[in-house]
Amino acid sequence: MSDWLHATPRAFGAKRIHRLGLAANFGIDEAGVRLAMDRGLNVFFWTMRAGGLKNPLREALKSRRDEVSVIGVASIGWFGWGVRRGAESLLRSLGTDHLDVLLLGWLGVGSAWTSATERELVALRESGKVRAIGVSIHDRPRAGRLAEASPLDLLMIRYNAAHPGAETDIFPHVRDRSPSVLAYTATAWRRLLKKPSGWDGPVMTAGDCYRFQLSSPHVDLALTGPKTTAELEENLAAVEKGPLSPDEEKWMREFGRAVHG
Repeated sequence: MSDWLHATPRAFGAKRIHRLGLAANFGIDEAGVRLAMDRGLNVFFWTMRAGGLKNPLREALKSRRDEVSVIGVASIGWFGWGVRRGAESLLRSLGTDHLDVLLLGWLGVGSAWTSATERELVALRESGKVRAIGVSIHDRPRAGRLAEASPLDLLMIRYNAAHPGAETDIFPHVRDRSPSVLAYTATAWRRLLKKPSGWDGPVMTAGDCYRFQLSSPHVDLALTGPKTTAELEENLAAVEKGPLSPDEEKWMREFGRAVHG
């Protein structure tokens, strides 16, 4: 497997991670999660809707904690006490003493960046219950400001061929690989997997979408949410091809503009 698929982002300390992280809230079962682990995936996106991820992840955390990274999502974080309560609930559900990253989900809609939530996140990091702190956010200009001046270790942002705006609004503000960047919505909610009106060329696959994200020098890892083991295998086979060629990038950007409309 290419070294292109591995990195040591600052948000994960000294851990060497696979650059494709796994979310299990779209339907993949335990067998699929175990296959992902066997194939080397070691960053897992944990929410209370993670389905088939729970048992394999709990087992991995007990037997090889130093090899596995967990991004735990505090889905509601409007107040400091709610952030702490969410973190402690995530820890109990996984049976572990720390999260690699605690993420405030959907900043501005499901959570808030206030002095109280910031203070609690930093306190949790200092306590060792979480090793890094982050947010998911769609507001690109605001994300750029947070990248420049905040204690955040990780930004989870929308970035794909149809929505490349992070290249101007966020990436220039990320200094010395901090905060780390986690890209999601690779397929633009599957819009990039369908032929737009008037387009007569090839259509992107999900694997193409992940390669687009990971080919950016500013993206540390991408999040995949396969429904089935077959989808997982297809995605892994695709990303193992390596970075995009100039011709592939040109085609995908043109296709993304057509999809965006």
